[in-house]
Amino acid sequence: MTGKEILILQHVTCEGPGLIGKVALNMGFSLRTIKLFSGEKIPAAPRTCSALIIMGGPMGVYDEAEYPFIADELALIEDAFKGRVPVLGVCLGAQLMARAAGGRVASGEKKEIGFYNIRLTPAGQSDTLLMGLPGEFRVFQWHGDTFNIPEGAVNLASSEDFSHQLIKVGTNSYGLQFHIEVTEAMVSEFLAEGSSELEGAPYIKPAELILSEARELLPLIHGYGRTIISRFLRQIK
Repeated sequence: MTGKEILILQHVTCEGPGLIGKVALNMGFSLRTIKLFSGEKIPAAPRTCSALIIMGGPMGVYDEAEYPFIADELALIEDAFKGRVPVLGVCLGAQLMARAAGGRVASGEKKEIGFYNIRLTPAGQSDTLLMGLPGEFRVFQWHGDTFNIPEGAVNLASSEDFSHQLIKVGTNSYGLQFHIEVTEAMVSEFLAEGSSELEGAPYIKPAELILSEARELLPLIHGYGRTIISRFLRQIK
């Protein structure tokens, strides 16, 4: 796989590729990260890269006035879909994918912050990305927005409070509302950067408990994550 480059869009410092980057490098890919928080520009077209990966961030898809690069991201994702370049979106990245595919993104009734179970739909259980994984397993979440399923896309997973957790767009692109890429250090950064979001939400566990759960749960989550990431990358031609 030497010479195959993956383009990564990173919105904030604490939401880097994490495990995704480690798996990709181990599989022989090179990574080119566009740091949007530093003012780096989004390429005009994705078709010179082997895949496009879009990370999360605290902004919303609908915050285009405050974050003008969102319009460029949406155009890039649309072009990737048209060119059948595989796209993997995480959290905000999944929401951007849903919007680029014609869906609607809006605030949910509550936030998911911490570790929650997701359940695979029948379509998820039979999808090549998820086949053989448990029908229900725990992942790390940090979001308040959600999306509907665009025409032609398929919902592969749901949670108790958010029915759309993982979408497949076309034959080779996936949007994950949840995080499989985070390390314990990244969870700690999330909690420090987003501490204000934990206040006034009694249904969200305290930061110290979330970090304790990270130490316990991340080894298992990383096992699932490596399976999902490597299967996504293996489809790259």
